[in-house]
Amino acid sequence: MCLFTLKEVNYPHLQQQSALALFVLFGLVLCFLQVPLAKRWRHLRLVRAIDLLLALAAAACCGYVIVQTEPVFKPLWLEGMSLGDRAGVETPLDYAVGLVGLVLVLEATRRTIGWIVPLLALAFVFHSYYCFASFEYGWPEMPRWLLPHAGQPLRDIVSTTFLQTLGVFGPAARVMFVYVFLFIVFGAFLEMAGATGFIIDFAQRLFGRSPGGPAKVAVIGSGLMGSLSGSAVANAVATGSFTIPMMRSAGFQPAVSGGITAAAASGGALVPPVMGAGAYMMLELVQPQVSFLDVATAALLPAVLYYFSLFMIVHFYARRMGVQRAQTPPAEATSTTLEGVIFFAALGVLVLLLVMGMSPARAVTGALVVILVLAALRRQLPLARPDRAVALGSFALAAAGYLAWSLRGEPPQSFRQGVELAVNASLAGLFALLVFALLAPSWRRGVLEALVKAARNGVPLVAASACVGIIIGIVQQTGIANDFSAAIKTVVQSNLLLALVGIMVCSIILGMGVPSVVCYLLMATLMGTLLQELGVIPLAAHLFIFYFGMMSMVTPPVALAAYASAGLAEAPIMQTALAAFRFALVGFTLPYMFIFRPALLLMDGERWAAWLEAAGSHSPEAATLLQQAQSAWPSATAVALAVVTAGAGVVALAAAIAGYFRSPLSWPQRLAFLVAAALLLSPDWNVQWAPAGVNLGLWANAAGGVLLAALGLLNRAPKPQGTAPG
Repeated sequence: MCLFTLKEVNYPHLQQQSALALFVLFGLVLCFLQVPLAKRWRHLRLVRAIDLLLALAAAACCGYVIVQTEPVFKPLWLEGMSLGDRAGVETPLDYAVGLVGLVLVLEATRRTIGWIVPLLALAFVFHSYYCFASFEYGWPEMPRWLLPHAGQPLRDIVSTTFLQTLGVFGPAARVMFVYVFLFIVFGAFLEMAGATGFIIDFAQRLFGRSPGGPAKVAVIGSGLMGSLSGSAVANAVATGSFTIPMMRSAGFQPAVSGGITAAAASGGALVPPVMGAGAYMMLELVQPQVSFLDVATAALLPAVLYYFSLFMIVHFYARRMGVQRAQTPPAEATSTTLEGVIFFAALGVLVLLLVMGMSPARAVTGALVVILVLAALRRQLPLARPDRAVALGSFALAAAGYLAWSLRGEPPQSFRQGVELAVNASLAGLFALLVFALLAPSWRRGVLEALVKAARNGVPLVAASACVGIIIGIVQQTGIANDFSAAIKTVVQSNLLLALVGIMVCSIILGMGVPSVVCYLLMATLMGTLLQELGVIPLAAHLFIFYFGMMSMVTPPVALAAYASAGLAEAPIMQTALAAFRFALVGFTLPYMFIFRPALLLMDGERWAAWLEAAGSHSPEAATLLQQAQSAWPSATAVALAVVTAGAGVVALAAAIAGYFRSPLSWPQRLAFLVAAALLLSPDWNVQWAPAGVNLGLWANAAGGVLLAALGLLNRAPKPQGTAPG
């Protein structure tokens, strides 16, 4: 699965639907082979036989799509036409295969992420069929609030969702294939190269001996680790196994240790350059189209503010509780300089190639080349000198051969062309190096473990994306998203704030039971156009939805990241979830901040105006925002103002939450800090009675800054014991 994805994404040869069908085939087969029908029956031979039968059926259904799509199998095409050319006139065999394939996708999703997403998909299928049947067969009509539409018969539903390119093998699977899965492979190989140990050691060197040092290590380590994995639960498990014991030894309560870990892990998918799967979905869903660099740039400052807030809350909490440093000295660093070089070199190459405009797939593959080449030099890798020489020699020989074949005596015409040639040559070397690594006994185990881990981590996402594809196919075919958006708009009228609160609540509720990427996909499909119609920049609207999908990971009662960290901390689940919610509270204000102050997304006035015009928004709010954008402050000034006020607001909010600033805070003082935070985090706004040219948001920010300064002066630090009064 990993090798096919690396090859096909970088050197495509199959039709797009065939490539996605083969990718989904790998995911479904692995799902049925590794996730049993029921855990308590996993050792029964009959159950294992059923799992094997389902794996073979999944391979047959996806293989049928490949055979009926690829030109090389043209003699086997039914009625002499490809599956795409038979759209609307599919054969009975097509429908039978499609129906079985849909059932298998639903079962695979149930096994990997539970019942909620399959039931949602079935609800959309039933809704579409019922709407058709009410018109065709005289079934009772649906009430208007259930958004009736023309609907589809079962044959059309099967065609839309499995046989053609809108459903299972549609946009969601394409994003997983082209973007997300390669970053999962990247993270697995980076961990194989020792990045996990380096991240913990690096954070420990910086903050291990400061007040609340172990908790700060957890915050910084989770931020760095999360930028690689993009998964809140995986991040919590990977970093929590190191940091939770350190926090408990320093005096943090078990539930608090787990809560800090969960809150820090949940923000990892917001950290560029890797981010979570939802970031890559934006490349498909945001209109007008954006580049990955646009998404990463826009996410940078909100991610920094989130981890800055978490850091300050931990700092103030540790000072209030008297937790100064770990009771035992930090362990000696276990990582080497080479592992640090691997980490920073891989991220540096990734960012550099993205900045140069290369696709995320090509950029992450180039970074993977750096990891494997440098990993061959690690002392921990038991490669003998001859084997190491052969490994690096095979890479160099394959890369040089590709360059010689590509150039044929003609030098590159430009610097960019030279870089692209070098990247392509390194990709050829990568495949040669992987072949050697799988053949060499000393290296085979580590490489196979990385490939297996990447595939296992990718299976739930493949199943989920295939199942969400069913929903997306029906939504796009029936137009229910427009009806849903129009119905919600009649409720919120033109009130943007009310619409944002409604989307936040829906995202959190939906995200409690499904992965954050699935939550984002569903909410963006149904609600993305509503925010654009209300005058929100498309990228900001999708980031808003994405953020609250991530915040559902720490929102009780179902907080998956908190569940994972509670197990490691041996703490009650609900106490851990409440602690995580409290520490991540700033994450619930950040999306509102960048919606009303887009400078936090590093968008200047001209870019802002262009986005709004391209979105085609015609509401009064859009006109107001457009007028503000065209007369916006210079970008550097706007960004500096947004960052300073947001940073000060985050400090005030952290003090209010932790109950400490320079000394412990009373409840009236905490309330005053909360008021200062609200004023500092206030966006620009206008009201009818305000004098022309007066920006009430700036006046509120100034008042908040004055209040924070006054509170800081009044809240004096306690005097050291033994100091004479006066």
